[in-house]
Formats: sequence, C-alpha cells, structure tokens
Amino acid sequence: MIKLFSSLWILSIVSVLPCGAQRNAGCSALPDAARLRAVLQSVVKEGASKNGGLGNQEWAATVNRDGLVCAIVFSGNTRGDQWPGSRVIAASKANTANALSGSNYALSTANVYAASQPGQSLYSLATSAPPNAQAVFGDPASFGTTNDPMIGKAIGGVIVFGGGLPLYSGGKIVGGLGLSGDTSCTDHIIAWKIRHQLRLDAVPMGPSPDHNDNMILDFKNGVSASGFGHPSCKGGNTSDWIVNNLSKQFPTGPGK
Repeated sequence: MIKLFSSLWILSIVSVLPCGAQRNAGCSALPDAARLRAVLQSVVKEGASKNGGLGNQEWAATVNRDGLVCAIVFSGNTRGDQWPGSRVIAASKANTANALSGSNYALSTANVYAASQPGQSLYSLATSAPPNAQAVFGDPASFGTTNDPMIGKAIGGVIVFGGGLPLYSGGKIVGGLGLSGDTSCTDHIIAWKIRHQLRLDAVPMGPSPDHNDNMILDFKNGVSASGFGHPSCKGGNTSDWIVNNLSKQFPTGPGK
C-alpha cells in the first residue's frame, strides 16, 4: 500500500511538470520578474535629469526568442502608478525588437520609425501584427505580477517608436525588452540602461554610427538621412544629449 501511494504521488508530481515548464519555456536566458523589477526601479529612480523626459514610473516586459512573454513588471508601488496603456505597449515593444532583429544585426524599435512612415519602405508596419487580445485581458489585479495573463503567451504587436531593444547573450539573440511609460526617447534610454545592467547587450551590429541599435536622432521635416532615424522627443527634460552618449557611457558589443 505504501509503495502504491508513493508511486501515485510521484506520478502526480511528474504529471504537472509539463504545465509549469511550458509556462516559462525558453526564458532561462532572461531575468526573472524580481530581477527585472529591481533593475527597472533602480534606473527609474535616477530621474528625469539622467533619463530625460517626465520622470514617470514605467512598465517593462521581456519576451523570449519565440515571442512569448517571460516577465511584465512595473516600477511604482501599484499598477496604477504607471500609465495603464503602457503595459501592452511595453510588451509589444519587446516583441517588435525581438521580431525584427537577428543574431547578426540588431534593430531597436526606434530604428524602424523612419521606414514605417507614409511613403517609406515599411509603411503600415505598425498595423501588420496587432496585439494578441487573448493574451492581454484578464484580472487587473494580476497585471504586472507573475500571474499576469500575458506570461507564457505570444503577445504580438508592432511598435515603431523608441523603447524596445533586442537582447543578446552567448553570441545570439535571446529575446526582447520593452519599456513604456514616458516619452519614447526616455523609454529607450531606460531600456538601454536596463539591458546594460542585465549584461544582455552584446549587440553584434546595428544601424547607428556606433554600429549598434542606439536611437538615431536625424528624423527632421519628415526625412531621415540615415533611413533609420527617430525624432527628438518633446516633453519634460531634453534627452538628445543622453541618447547620443549612451554608446559611450554604456557600451554594447561582444568585445566590450
């Protein structure tokens, strides 16, 4: 009888393992929610003087290489301390950066702004893959927690302004990071600093003058000289100087 109960107990444990494994499948190369939130909070606390923008609280999300959400967190004390709409935007930014980058070339969401404008080569990109409604909605009390309905699901969505970065480790792309809650330039700056702290910024190559995926602020009067440009952001503290010096202060690349 004891052997029978032991066998049944072992069988019951084994039977639930695939569910738990499936929920977090492919996320081993990415930070867990606790680590992501701790780093997010540390960067947000630097404030508008160092991050530019409005000094708002932020949402942060990661997706794995398959586009499944691994973590979604917020920097404030409660989910209401950030713009509610930024929850899905952050996840969609992570999805976009991962979806449009490869192991040999990185594109941030800021890098596709110019090409996605009317008359340009990627026009309508922003409407090409709307967010997965089945992953977005659920109990609001779970938003930003390990029980958020996005976790383990493909969020989809394409965002073509700053705040999304691909993540690199071991010579390959392992997913994407998305930030939302302030100006898009500040979202990009905070995402850049978070990626650097997490040591997931071994970017192989990119379109910026520093050969990475930094925001290129050359979109003026509807034209980008590089073809990968993004406009300067208005609102709060000016962020142009911070953006232009990210590569120097927080260098990327396998050889750093």
